[in-house]
Amino acid sequence: MKDLQQIITAYQNCKTGKQKAALATVVKVDGSAYRRPGARMLVTEDGELTGAISGGCLEGDALRKAQTVIFQQKSMLVSYDTTDEDDQKYGVGLGCNGIIQVLIEPLDFKDEFNPVELLKIALNDRITSVLVTSFSLKNARAEQIGTRLLWKENKIIGKPESLDPLLLGPIQKDLQNNIENQTSTLKQYFDLEEIWVFFEAITPPIRIILFGAGNDTIPVAKLASLLGWELTLIDGRKNHATTQRFPTATTIIIEPADRAVAGLNPDKNTVALLMTHNFEYESAVLEGLLPFSLPYIGILGPKKKTDKLIERLESKGIKVPTENIYAPIGLDIGAEGSQEIALSALAEIKAVLAKKSPDFLRNKLGPIHEDR
Repeated sequence: MKDLQQIITAYQNCKTGKQKAALATVVKVDGSAYRRPGARMLVTEDGELTGAISGGCLEGDALRKAQTVIFQQKSMLVSYDTTDEDDQKYGVGLGCNGIIQVLIEPLDFKDEFNPVELLKIALNDRITSVLVTSFSLKNARAEQIGTRLLWKENKIIGKPESLDPLLLGPIQKDLQNNIENQTSTLKQYFDLEEIWVFFEAITPPIRIILFGAGNDTIPVAKLASLLGWELTLIDGRKNHATTQRFPTATTIIIEPADRAVAGLNPDKNTVALLMTHNFEYESAVLEGLLPFSLPYIGILGPKKKTDKLIERLESKGIKVPTENIYAPIGLDIGAEGSQEIALSALAEIKAVLAKKSPDFLRNKLGPIHEDR
């Protein structure tokens, strides 16, 4: 998500400065690669790069290809075969053991539906959408269809007229499934000259509702910003919950416990962290959060504290489901100090939302990333 935000910022700078640019997108990977479909890099005519399509191995060649695309104003599909461990084609032995297809598209600033403009529309609110990118491996040397459509709130945004009606129909049928599952998929349409379509689910950034503005929550705010996550900070102490202490917070709310949750409108990508060190405050907050059915509620402190919170609410006749309550917060990485605790907590949030069981990657059988 941070990459997309940075690419949009770089695009706006290019648009303001009238500097031509192109967008490189990984659209298909066979085997292993450092980045997966959806990884992007914006390239300017002067050779400035924002984002990444690999760990640094392919960027140099992709830069040269992108500058050709900018000059010719025609999209290009580039294939990188890294399956040969002794391959020095790109200046290094990649050893990734994968075949990576990268679509490079020129960015027309006059086109209100160019690929980056569609990304901007996708990210201007917290509604999941699907970006549609079409390309042909069979006719890889030809100009590609590219990123033309965005499906959002059951509406097509973009230029559907630029697609063959025989392709547009099947695409529309397959879009709803991606929206419902919030997943990205790659599909091949054999009846249409073997056209491939990358359905990319663009979900809103993770939003953390952080209760507590003590010194130990400052690293949480900083790390969340580094990841491109949104942060809503809530505390009853106006001298603690300030923009000076939390400059990266999207929203700062100063309310007592009984009004701390009022007005919140969480979604599937919203989580909560209770880090106030105030039992009474967190009791009221936890009670207020329960109706939202958040995927993750993390509570700082020993398990006994959380047990007492639950007992307090249940004594009032409130049933407390515990499957989404994580206490003590964080993964067991031996964290000491507020910075490491923040790392532990945010890693746990990522694992929960990605539906992963944390383990060492060396213990994993098969590739790091599952095929889409």
